[in-house]
Amino acid sequence: MAPIMIDMISSPAGLARADFQLPMPLKDRRIVVAMSGGVDSSVVAALAARSGAEVIGVTLQLYDHGAKAKRIGACCAGQDIRDARAVADRLGFAHHVYDHESRFRDTVIDQFADEYLSGRTPIPCVRCNMGVKFTDLFRLAKELGADCLATGHYVRRVMGPAGSELHRAIDPARDQSYFLFATTQDQLDFLRFPLGGLEKSVVREIARDLGLGVASKPDSQDICFVPDGDYATLVRKLRPEADDRGAIVHVDGSVLGAHKGLIHYTVGQRRGIEIGGRAEPLYVVRLDAEKKEVIVGPRRALAVSGARLGEANWLAAVEGRDVLAKVRSMAKPVPATIAGDRLIFAEAEYGVAPGQAAVLYDTADNSRVLGGGWIEETFASSGL
Repeated sequence: MAPIMIDMISSPAGLARADFQLPMPLKDRRIVVAMSGGVDSSVVAALAARSGAEVIGVTLQLYDHGAKAKRIGACCAGQDIRDARAVADRLGFAHHVYDHESRFRDTVIDQFADEYLSGRTPIPCVRCNMGVKFTDLFRLAKELGADCLATGHYVRRVMGPAGSELHRAIDPARDQSYFLFATTQDQLDFLRFPLGGLEKSVVREIARDLGLGVASKPDSQDICFVPDGDYATLVRKLRPEADDRGAIVHVDGSVLGAHKGLIHYTVGQRRGIEIGGRAEPLYVVRLDAEKKEVIVGPRRALAVSGARLGEANWLAAVEGRDVLAKVRSMAKPVPATIAGDRLIFAEAEYGVAPGQAAVLYDTADNSRVLGGGWIEETFASSGL
Protein backbone atom coordinates (compact mmCIF):
# COMPACT_ATOMS: atom_id res chain seq x y z
CA MET A 1 0.00 0.00 0.00
CA ALA A 2 1.34 3.44 -0.93
CA PRO A 3 2.08 5.95 1.83
CA ILE A 4 -0.86 8.21 2.67
CA MET A 5 -0.72 11.99 2.52
CA ILE A 6 -1.44 13.14 6.07
CA ASP A 7 -2.27 16.70 5.09
CA MET A 8 -5.01 15.44 2.80
CA ILE A 9 -6.88 13.64 5.57
CA SER A 10 -9.94 15.28 7.11
CA SER A 11 -9.23 14.39 10.75
CA PRO A 12 -10.84 15.26 14.10
CA ALA A 13 -10.24 18.60 15.77
CA GLY A 14 -7.75 16.92 18.10
CA LEU A 15 -5.39 16.44 15.17
CA ALA A 16 -5.03 20.18 14.78
CA ARG A 17 -4.41 20.70 18.51
CA ALA A 18 -1.18 18.69 18.60
CA ASP A 19 1.84 20.93 19.17
CA PHE A 20 5.44 19.72 18.94
CA GLN A 21 6.73 23.07 20.26
CA LEU A 22 9.52 23.35 17.70
CA PRO A 23 10.98 26.42 15.98
CA MET A 24 9.55 27.14 12.58
CA PRO A 25 9.69 26.18 9.79
CA LEU A 26 8.89 22.57 10.67
CA LYS A 27 10.06 21.31 7.29
CA ASP A 28 13.59 21.94 8.55
CA ARG A 29 13.05 19.92 11.74
CA ARG A 30 13.51 16.22 12.52
CA ILE A 31 11.25 14.39 14.96
CA VAL A 32 12.13 10.94 16.30
CA VAL A 33 9.03 9.06 17.46
CA ALA A 34 9.24 6.23 20.02
CA MET A 35 6.97 3.57 18.50
CA SER A 36 5.78 0.65 20.63
CA GLY A 37 3.41 -0.71 17.99
CA GLY A 38 0.29 0.51 19.79
CA VAL A 39 -2.33 3.04 18.80
CA ASP A 40 -0.94 5.87 20.93
CA SER A 41 2.58 6.00 19.51
CA SER A 42 1.21 5.35 16.02
CA VAL A 43 -1.02 8.42 16.25
CA VAL A 44 1.94 10.46 17.55
CA ALA A 45 3.83 9.37 14.44
CA ALA A 46 0.89 10.47 12.27
CA LEU A 47 0.75 13.86 14.00
CA ALA A 48 4.49 14.28 13.53
CA ALA A 49 4.21 13.40 9.84
CA ARG A 50 1.37 15.88 9.42
CA SER A 51 3.49 18.65 10.98
CA GLY A 52 5.74 18.72 7.93
CA ALA A 53 8.88 17.74 9.82
CA GLU A 54 11.06 14.79 8.84
CA VAL A 55 9.98 11.79 10.93
CA ILE A 56 12.01 8.76 12.02
CA GLY A 57 10.32 5.96 13.96
CA VAL A 58 12.34 4.04 16.54
CA THR A 59 11.29 0.82 18.27
CA LEU A 60 13.22 -0.91 21.04
CA GLN A 61 12.92 -4.70 21.06
CA LEU A 62 12.77 -5.38 24.79
CA TYR A 63 12.26 -9.12 24.93
CA ASP A 64 12.29 -12.21 22.74
CA HIS A 65 9.90 -13.12 19.96
CA GLY A 66 8.54 -16.21 21.69
CA ALA A 67 5.28 -16.58 23.58
CA LYS A 68 5.42 -13.00 24.89
CA ALA A 69 5.47 -11.68 21.35
CA LYS A 70 2.04 -13.19 20.67
CA ARG A 71 0.42 -11.90 23.83
CA ILE A 72 -2.36 -9.39 23.19
CA GLY A 73 -1.72 -6.15 25.02
CA ALA A 74 2.06 -6.47 25.24
CA CYS A 75 4.48 -3.89 23.88
CA CYS A 76 7.83 -3.91 22.10
CA ALA A 77 7.61 -7.60 21.15
CA GLY A 78 7.43 -9.37 17.76
CA GLN A 79 3.94 -8.46 16.55
CA ASP A 80 4.23 -4.98 17.98
CA ILE A 81 7.40 -4.35 16.01
CA ARG A 82 5.63 -5.47 12.84
CA ASP A 83 2.70 -3.17 13.64
CA ALA A 84 5.04 -0.22 14.15
CA ARG A 85 6.78 -0.91 10.88
CA ALA A 86 3.45 -1.19 9.05
CA VAL A 87 2.41 2.23 10.38
CA ALA A 88 5.73 3.77 9.32
CA ASP A 89 5.36 2.26 5.84
CA ARG A 90 1.80 3.56 5.55
CA LEU A 91 2.78 7.05 6.65
CA GLY A 92 5.92 7.04 4.53
CA PHE A 93 8.83 7.53 6.95
CA ALA A 94 11.87 5.54 8.05
CA HIS A 95 11.64 3.06 10.93
CA HIS A 96 14.50 1.52 12.92
CA VAL A 97 14.50 -1.34 15.44
CA TYR A 98 17.17 -1.61 18.15
CA ASP A 99 17.76 -4.74 20.22
CA HIS A 100 17.73 -3.78 23.90
CA GLU A 101 16.65 -7.16 25.26
CA SER A 102 19.78 -7.69 27.37
CA ARG A 103 19.67 -4.22 28.92
CA PHE A 104 15.93 -4.53 29.59
CA ARG A 105 16.47 -7.87 31.34
CA ASP A 106 19.32 -6.52 33.49
CA THR A 107 17.81 -3.17 34.47
CA VAL A 108 14.08 -3.97 34.62
CA ILE A 109 13.23 -7.67 34.80
CA ASP A 110 16.04 -8.79 37.12
CA GLN A 111 15.50 -5.78 39.37
CA PHE A 112 11.77 -6.54 39.43
CA ALA A 113 12.53 -10.02 40.78
CA ASP A 114 15.11 -8.76 43.27
CA GLU A 115 12.71 -6.15 44.65
CA TYR A 116 10.10 -8.79 45.43
CA LEU A 117 12.77 -10.94 47.04
CA SER A 118 13.69 -7.97 49.24
CA GLY A 119 10.12 -7.59 50.48
CA ARG A 120 9.43 -4.50 48.36
CA THR A 121 6.64 -3.77 45.86
CA PRO A 122 8.27 -2.74 42.56
CA ILE A 123 7.01 -0.56 39.72
CA PRO A 124 8.83 -1.85 36.62
CA CYS A 125 7.17 0.70 34.31
CA VAL A 126 8.95 3.56 36.04
CA ARG A 127 12.29 1.74 35.91
CA CYS A 128 11.73 1.11 32.19
CA ASN A 129 10.85 4.74 31.51
CA MET A 130 13.78 6.15 33.48
CA GLY A 131 16.24 3.69 31.96
CA VAL A 132 15.73 1.79 28.74
CA LYS A 133 13.04 4.00 27.24
CA PHE A 134 13.96 7.59 28.02
CA THR A 135 17.70 7.33 28.64
CA ASP A 136 18.43 5.05 25.69
CA LEU A 137 15.88 6.58 23.33
CA PHE A 138 17.14 10.04 24.30
CA ARG A 139 20.64 9.02 23.24
CA LEU A 140 19.47 7.37 20.02
CA ALA A 141 17.36 10.38 19.06
CA LYS A 142 20.33 12.69 19.61
CA GLU A 143 22.53 10.43 17.49
CA LEU A 144 19.91 10.60 14.73
CA GLY A 145 20.08 14.39 14.78
CA ALA A 146 16.56 14.89 16.12
CA ASP A 147 15.18 18.21 17.31
CA CYS A 148 12.95 16.33 19.75
CA LEU A 149 11.82 12.87 20.85
CA ALA A 150 8.03 12.34 20.78
CA THR A 151 6.24 9.59 22.71
CA GLY A 152 2.67 8.39 23.20
CA HIS A 153 2.55 9.01 26.94
CA TYR A 154 -0.47 10.79 28.36
CA VAL A 155 1.21 13.74 30.07
CA ARG A 156 1.73 17.34 29.08
CA ARG A 157 4.87 19.42 28.63
CA VAL A 158 4.00 23.01 29.49
CA MET A 159 6.30 25.99 29.10
CA GLY A 160 6.41 27.88 32.40
CA PRO A 161 8.28 31.01 33.56
CA ALA A 162 11.42 28.96 34.33
CA GLY A 163 11.21 26.57 31.37
CA SER A 164 9.52 23.30 30.53
CA GLU A 165 7.26 21.73 33.17
CA LEU A 166 5.66 18.28 33.44
CA HIS A 167 1.87 18.28 33.90
CA ARG A 168 -0.90 15.73 34.13
CA ALA A 169 -2.83 14.77 30.99
CA ILE A 170 -6.22 16.39 30.55
CA ASP A 171 -7.83 12.93 30.52
CA PRO A 172 -7.57 11.78 34.18
CA ALA A 173 -8.36 8.19 33.22
CA ARG A 174 -5.27 8.08 30.99
CA ASP A 175 -2.84 10.28 32.94
CA GLN A 176 0.62 8.66 33.25
CA SER A 177 2.42 11.39 35.20
CA TYR A 178 2.93 9.09 38.22
CA PHE A 179 5.03 6.76 36.07
CA LEU A 180 7.15 9.58 34.65
CA PHE A 181 8.26 11.33 37.85
CA ALA A 182 11.91 10.35 37.16
CA THR A 183 12.01 12.32 33.89
CA THR A 184 14.94 14.71 34.25
CA GLN A 185 14.85 18.37 33.27
CA ASP A 186 17.23 17.72 30.34
CA GLN A 187 14.98 14.93 29.10
CA LEU A 188 11.86 17.04 29.53
CA ASP A 189 13.38 19.86 27.49
CA PHE A 190 13.90 17.40 24.61
CA LEU A 191 10.72 15.31 24.94
CA ARG A 192 7.31 16.01 23.42
CA PHE A 193 3.98 14.46 24.49
CA PRO A 194 1.39 15.43 21.84
CA LEU A 195 -1.35 13.19 23.30
CA GLY A 196 -1.43 14.85 26.71
CA GLY A 197 -4.09 17.29 25.59
CA LEU A 198 -6.30 14.64 23.97
CA GLU A 199 -8.76 12.09 25.26
CA LYS A 200 -8.20 8.45 24.36
CA SER A 201 -11.41 8.33 22.33
CA VAL A 202 -10.10 11.14 20.12
CA VAL A 203 -6.78 9.32 19.66
CA ARG A 204 -8.57 6.20 18.43
CA GLU A 205 -10.75 8.36 16.18
CA ILE A 206 -7.63 9.85 14.59
CA ALA A 207 -6.22 6.36 14.03
CA ARG A 208 -9.46 5.20 12.40
CA ASP A 209 -9.65 8.33 10.26
CA LEU A 210 -6.14 7.67 9.00
CA GLY A 211 -6.91 4.02 8.33
CA LEU A 212 -4.22 2.74 10.69
CA GLY A 213 -4.47 -0.98 11.37
CA VAL A 214 -3.78 -0.46 15.09
CA ALA A 215 -6.85 1.77 15.60
CA SER A 216 -8.67 -0.92 17.62
CA LYS A 217 -5.61 -2.60 19.10
CA PRO A 218 -5.93 -3.25 22.88
CA ASP A 219 -3.89 -1.07 25.22
CA SER A 220 -0.63 -2.50 26.55
CA GLN A 221 -0.55 -4.00 30.03
CA ASP A 222 1.26 -2.25 32.91
CA ILE A 223 3.73 -5.12 33.32
CA CYS A 224 4.31 -5.96 29.68
CA PHE A 225 6.86 -8.73 30.24
CA VAL A 226 4.70 -10.86 32.57
CA PRO A 227 2.71 -13.51 30.66
CA ASP A 228 -0.94 -13.64 31.77
CA GLY A 229 -0.18 -11.29 34.66
CA ASP A 230 1.36 -14.15 36.67
CA TYR A 231 4.35 -12.26 38.06
CA ALA A 232 4.92 -14.85 40.84
CA THR A 233 5.77 -17.52 38.28
CA LEU A 234 8.28 -15.20 36.60
CA VAL A 235 9.91 -14.28 39.91
CA ARG A 236 10.15 -17.97 40.93
CA LYS A 237 11.77 -18.80 37.59
CA LEU A 238 14.38 -16.08 38.02
CA ARG A 239 14.82 -16.45 41.77
CA PRO A 240 13.83 -19.98 42.97
CA GLU A 241 14.33 -18.95 46.59
CA ALA A 242 11.32 -16.63 46.24
CA ASP A 243 9.13 -19.56 47.26
CA ASP A 244 10.84 -19.94 50.63
CA ARG A 245 8.21 -20.13 53.33
CA GLY A 246 8.22 -18.32 56.64
CA ALA A 247 6.10 -17.19 59.55
CA ILE A 248 3.11 -14.86 59.58
CA VAL A 249 3.68 -12.74 62.69
CA HIS A 250 1.23 -10.38 64.39
CA VAL A 251 2.50 -6.90 65.27
CA ASP A 252 2.23 -7.99 68.93
CA GLY A 253 4.90 -10.65 68.26
CA SER A 254 2.68 -13.74 68.22
CA VAL A 255 3.12 -16.26 65.40
CA LEU A 256 -0.18 -16.83 63.63
CA GLY A 257 0.78 -19.27 60.91
CA ALA A 258 2.97 -19.78 57.84
CA HIS A 259 3.11 -17.98 54.51
CA LYS A 260 3.86 -19.39 51.05
CA GLY A 261 6.59 -16.91 50.03
CA LEU A 262 7.06 -13.14 50.35
CA ILE A 263 6.31 -12.61 46.65
CA HIS A 264 2.61 -13.25 47.34
CA TYR A 265 2.24 -10.32 49.76
CA THR A 266 2.42 -6.54 49.72
CA VAL A 267 1.87 -3.82 52.32
CA GLY A 268 -1.82 -3.02 52.76
CA GLN A 269 -2.99 -6.42 51.47
CA ARG A 270 -5.99 -7.95 53.23
CA ARG A 271 -7.06 -10.91 51.11
CA GLY A 272 -4.93 -14.03 50.87
CA ILE A 273 -3.47 -13.90 54.37
CA GLU A 274 -5.66 -16.88 55.31
CA ILE A 275 -5.65 -16.33 59.06
CA GLY A 276 -9.14 -16.58 60.55
CA GLY A 277 -10.73 -16.36 63.96
CA ARG A 278 -9.63 -12.80 64.71
CA ALA A 279 -11.87 -10.08 66.05
CA GLU A 280 -10.45 -7.55 63.54
CA PRO A 281 -9.48 -8.06 59.88
CA LEU A 282 -5.75 -8.47 59.36
CA TYR A 283 -3.62 -6.52 56.88
CA VAL A 284 -0.03 -6.92 55.77
CA VAL A 285 1.82 -4.20 57.70
CA ARG A 286 5.36 -4.89 56.51
CA LEU A 287 7.59 -7.61 55.07
CA ASP A 288 10.82 -8.67 56.78
CA ALA A 289 12.94 -10.18 54.01
CA GLU A 290 15.85 -11.05 56.31
CA LYS A 291 13.67 -13.11 58.64
CA LYS A 292 11.30 -14.10 55.83
CA GLU A 293 8.36 -12.93 57.91
CA VAL A 294 5.06 -11.37 56.92
CA ILE A 295 4.04 -8.93 59.67
CA VAL A 296 0.28 -8.44 59.97
CA GLY A 297 -2.05 -6.41 62.13
CA PRO A 298 -5.27 -4.38 62.25
CA ARG A 299 -5.78 -1.51 59.83
CA ARG A 300 -4.63 1.09 62.37
CA ALA A 301 -1.19 -0.56 62.34
CA LEU A 302 -0.84 0.50 58.69
CA ALA A 303 -0.88 4.20 59.59
CA VAL A 304 2.37 6.02 58.78
CA SER A 305 3.37 9.62 59.40
CA GLY A 306 5.92 9.81 56.63
CA ALA A 307 8.47 8.06 54.45
CA ARG A 308 12.13 8.32 53.50
CA LEU A 309 12.67 8.83 49.78
CA GLY A 310 15.60 7.62 47.70
CA GLU A 311 16.78 8.38 44.14
CA ALA A 312 14.75 11.58 44.20
CA ASN A 313 14.29 13.58 41.01
CA TRP A 314 13.08 17.15 41.39
CA LEU A 315 11.70 19.32 38.59
CA ALA A 316 11.20 22.25 40.99
CA ALA A 317 12.31 23.31 44.47
CA VAL A 318 10.40 21.30 47.10
CA GLU A 319 12.28 21.72 50.38
CA GLY A 320 9.89 22.84 53.11
CA ARG A 321 7.12 23.25 50.57
CA ASP A 322 3.51 22.15 50.90
CA VAL A 323 2.85 19.52 48.24
CA LEU A 324 0.32 16.90 47.21
CA ALA A 325 1.83 13.41 47.43
CA LYS A 326 0.65 10.40 45.45
CA VAL A 327 2.07 7.20 46.98
CA ARG A 328 0.44 4.63 44.69
CA SER A 329 -0.56 4.84 41.05
CA MET A 330 -4.28 4.63 41.91
CA ALA A 331 -4.12 6.65 45.14
CA LYS A 332 -5.54 10.13 45.61
CA PRO A 333 -2.82 12.76 46.23
CA VAL A 334 -2.72 13.87 49.87
CA PRO A 335 -1.25 16.98 51.57
CA ALA A 336 2.36 16.62 52.70
CA THR A 337 5.66 18.48 53.09
CA ILE A 338 9.27 17.69 52.25
CA ALA A 339 12.14 17.98 54.75
CA GLY A 340 15.40 16.70 53.30
CA ASP A 341 14.80 13.15 52.15
CA ARG A 342 11.65 12.80 54.25
CA LEU A 343 8.08 13.08 53.05
CA ILE A 344 5.83 14.08 55.95
CA PHE A 345 2.08 13.55 55.61
CA ALA A 346 -0.34 16.13 56.99
CA GLU A 347 -2.47 13.24 58.27
CA ALA A 348 -1.71 9.55 58.73
CA GLU A 349 -1.54 7.69 55.43
CA TYR A 350 -2.29 3.97 54.99
CA GLY A 351 -0.83 1.23 52.82
CA VAL A 352 2.42 3.02 51.94
CA ALA A 353 4.72 0.34 50.55
CA PRO A 354 8.52 0.46 50.20
CA GLY A 355 9.44 0.02 46.54
CA GLN A 356 6.59 2.18 45.33
CA ALA A 357 7.07 5.81 44.27
CA ALA A 358 5.98 9.00 45.97
CA VAL A 359 5.17 11.56 43.27
CA LEU A 360 4.63 15.17 44.28
CA TYR A 361 2.29 17.71 42.70
CA ASP A 362 2.02 21.46 43.16
CA THR A 363 -0.70 22.64 45.55
CA ALA A 364 -1.24 25.84 43.57
CA ASP A 365 -1.58 23.96 40.28
CA ASN A 366 -2.28 20.32 41.07
CA SER A 367 -1.63 19.28 37.49
CA ARG A 368 2.07 20.14 37.75
CA VAL A 369 4.53 17.38 38.67
CA LEU A 370 7.28 18.61 41.00
CA GLY A 371 9.17 15.31 40.93
CA GLY A 372 9.35 12.40 43.33
CA GLY A 373 11.37 9.53 44.71
CA TRP A 374 11.30 5.88 45.68
CA ILE A 375 9.84 4.96 49.06
CA GLU A 376 12.72 3.36 50.98
CA GLU A 377 11.10 3.08 54.40
CA THR A 378 8.07 4.36 56.30
CA PHE A 379 7.60 5.81 59.79
CA ALA A 380 4.73 4.55 61.91
CA SER A 381 2.27 7.08 63.28
CA SER A 382 2.50 7.49 67.01
CA GLY A 383 -0.52 6.84 69.16
CA LEU A 384 -2.34 4.71 66.57
